[in-house]
Amino acid sequence: MRKALEIISRSMDYRNTLNLPETPFPMRGDLAKREPRWVAEWEENKVYEAIRQASQGRPKFVLHDGPPYANGDIHIGHAVNKILKDIIVKSRNMAGFDAQYVPGWDCHGMPIEIQIEKKYGKHLPVAEVQAKARAYALEQIERQKADFKRLGVLGDWDRPYLTMNHANEANELRVLARIMEKGFVFRGLKPVNWCFDCRSALAEAEVEYADRKDPAVYVAFRFDDPAKVAHAFGLPEAQEGAVVIWTTTPWTLPANQALNVHPEIDYALVRLAQPRATGQVLLLAKELVESCLESWGLQGEVIATAKGAALANLEFRHPLYEADAGYRRTAPVYLADYVSLDAGTGVVHSSPAYGVDDFLSCKAHGLRDEDIINPVMGDGVYASSLPLFGGQFIWKANPEIVKALDDAGSLLQVSTLSHSYMHCWRHKTPVIYRATSQWFAGMDRQPKEGRTLREAALEGVEQTQFYPAWGRARLHAMIANRPDWTLSRQRQWGVPMAFFVHKETGELHPHTPELLEQVARRVEQDGIEAWQSLDPRDLLGDEAEQYEKNRDTLDVWFDSGTTHATVLGGQDNEFKGSHGDLLKWPADLYLEGSDQHRGWFHSSLLTSCMLYGRPPYKALLTHGFVVDGAGRKMSKSVGNVVAPQKVSDSLGAEILRLWTAATDYSGELSISDEILKRVVEGYRRIRNTLKFLLGNLSDFDHARDAVALDDMFELDRYALAMTAAMQAETLENYKRYEFHPAVARLQVFCSEDLGAFYLDVLKDRLYTTAPDSVARRSAQTAIFHITHALLKLMAPILSFTAEEAWKDLHQGKGTTIFTELFHALPDQVDAAVLTEKWTRLRAIRADVMRRIEDVRTAGQIGSSLDAEVDLHADGDDYELLASLQDDLRFVLIVSRAQAHRAEGELRIEVAATAHAKCERCWHHREDVGHDEQHPTLCGRCVSNLFSTGEARRHA
Repeated sequence: MRKALEIISRSMDYRNTLNLPETPFPMRGDLAKREPRWVAEWEENKVYEAIRQASQGRPKFVLHDGPPYANGDIHIGHAVNKILKDIIVKSRNMAGFDAQYVPGWDCHGMPIEIQIEKKYGKHLPVAEVQAKARAYALEQIERQKADFKRLGVLGDWDRPYLTMNHANEANELRVLARIMEKGFVFRGLKPVNWCFDCRSALAEAEVEYADRKDPAVYVAFRFDDPAKVAHAFGLPEAQEGAVVIWTTTPWTLPANQALNVHPEIDYALVRLAQPRATGQVLLLAKELVESCLESWGLQGEVIATAKGAALANLEFRHPLYEADAGYRRTAPVYLADYVSLDAGTGVVHSSPAYGVDDFLSCKAHGLRDEDIINPVMGDGVYASSLPLFGGQFIWKANPEIVKALDDAGSLLQVSTLSHSYMHCWRHKTPVIYRATSQWFAGMDRQPKEGRTLREAALEGVEQTQFYPAWGRARLHAMIANRPDWTLSRQRQWGVPMAFFVHKETGELHPHTPELLEQVARRVEQDGIEAWQSLDPRDLLGDEAEQYEKNRDTLDVWFDSGTTHATVLGGQDNEFKGSHGDLLKWPADLYLEGSDQHRGWFHSSLLTSCMLYGRPPYKALLTHGFVVDGAGRKMSKSVGNVVAPQKVSDSLGAEILRLWTAATDYSGELSISDEILKRVVEGYRRIRNTLKFLLGNLSDFDHARDAVALDDMFELDRYALAMTAAMQAETLENYKRYEFHPAVARLQVFCSEDLGAFYLDVLKDRLYTTAPDSVARRSAQTAIFHITHALLKLMAPILSFTAEEAWKDLHQGKGTTIFTELFHALPDQVDAAVLTEKWTRLRAIRADVMRRIEDVRTAGQIGSSLDAEVDLHADGDDYELLASLQDDLRFVLIVSRAQAHRAEGELRIEVAATAHAKCERCWHHREDVGHDEQHPTLCGRCVSNLFSTGEARRHA
């Protein structure tokens, strides 16, 4: 008989009686192949529209997109920017907001115009340049759009905003009219950042700094009236001599018109041991006499001193006074607080056409615009009328000027200086300050009502919330120190400053605001091209003969800086913005790279403060630049560029999304193949966790099988409490836009809280108990909630994976996970008590695991189920362990575990079991084989299979 039962037992495959996980969710993500199918499915199923439908009626959250420039394929910085925005928009939607994402593009400006020139040549008719530029921008937008979609970014891609949309161009003119009416805009001659390659003024944000070598010269300006100099120093007798200046821009000397000294600095007259061509004495700051004489190889003594204030209005001859009649002029001394003793001689030469301080000082002392000497033309070449150097490019003229100074006896010393100097961020070529007639928004100009622009903007900075917090000080400093905003550009592909200017007086037409509105209506229909084709007589009638059309275009930063009005509609949607019906003003958040403190954040703040006296945003979020693993900038020449397209096509965009979220964006973001490999490993651990969760829900119907909270096992309720704590922490991180701690928390939850503990303990109950038992359904109920919570928390970051798992979880039913809200977990009143209890149990379990590992290493056991454990504990620990009764062995994953009351510290004893191993559950139990019909099974497996099931309650 026994032999017959053994035959029956051996013939039965008990593996088929286990509740093993089943799911089509694959272990391998195969992201690069699967993701494009999800992108196509999202478009086909109109997922973004479904999100909008589900979000109707909720409070609005507006992240206003800072427009990337429509020129060239996207780079890794673009990817970071768009992924961060996508994470925020998705998380805000799932948190219960109506968070729309309207992508935008910056379409006008120099770079596109340069591309047209390169391809088709210069000097094309304006209409042709504009047509080709518009077509080029549209082509670039489509390329970038496809790449952004590939990253899993959901948005209103069919209806983006473009700064070149006719309605936006028209509204930009309306904004210009409004700020003119308020008194912020004026025209004037002033040095602006000028690029010879762009042939145009540059915005502050378009200037970067790089090292450059220039000749540094000490130059003598002879006394025009030695007697007056002697009088200023209290000397009875006049002596021939010269004042000495130092400059690293010899090319500015032909345009010198003044000298500056500090009123409080002590200046000295130095009698030279050997007279020079310029005379017996030199004038310079007393503090610098010793170092300067040593540097020049001269000897002398101070014979008199005077404060700078005593030198005011003294006249000195141009250093090329004797070289050519064209330089026979004098430079008066003006007092200036910006003069310092950091370098040079304490005397600064002033060319008002080529320096902001120079210009302001000369203007303050009565110099008229028409009197300013400005020989450098737009291409960097001196006007042919300039004596000695006409027709020469200024940088090439530097050595010629130095030679002429030497020949004139005015040069004391020349050396080469390496210093940080302004460069055009497009052409990487040096730029200069150059006085041109431009249109400005005045920072300190008193408007018709209220505060100055600087005052309003600085207050606006204080009203704004910054992520990270250091952004406030940076933007504040930039606003506090910036000059007037040069609004005009001398280009063709841009929104025109559609003014009519009087041919004789240069004054604007008295009805300019009304005329701007009439032009705006035409632009609304036909785009900026309407201004080019406009006959002034159509608007001015008989007055047209007296006026000419202004040819300047608006700074491209004005284009993007006014999108809060042209897109969001401005305050109370007064401009009826292109998306004002969907969005709201002000925006809740602007998010861009750290360079936008001087760019889009800056220009948007200024235009909004001119219009409304407050910022167009409530908060600013700044992310850093992407560098390689060694911290170096991305460079094609170095070969360390990481292209987002390549990563998506090889590893998957999901890996880029996870890397972006897992990196602290407040500083530089490091990326390399090695870093991405680590991200891939982290992703695999998350995916494995999802596969296990999904596999154990394959036969679970929540409506039919869920166990009431009060009837669930204690371990399962603890798992829910643990999940709730993780969810609360993650949601708070989302709310603060802190994604790297959110990712870290999710990864720890998957690998440690679930993988290394809860799911590890749960496998036995899930696999071995009866399919419909309370024990198994309790576990599945917990897993159901955990999976829903986890997938929804992951969805803003791991969008492709969450959507794939969501479809599997719901067997293809429902449109998308992105129409869902974050999961509402069951509310447990005793969650804190459960957490405290099980936190201590897990700590003890960790000690047991380490002890088991020691025994395993010694070769006494194989798996932990080969072990039996006795725990000797006192007080609370004993009560804790004893409360689990026989379930303690399941928590410790051993075949037997017994708690014993004892004094002193916890003592753990691990021994190899002497009992047979159950073929089905692999536990070693003394009752293995007690059932003759199933001689290879333990008692609980027999009960689980053929009777009422085992008795367990806690784990």
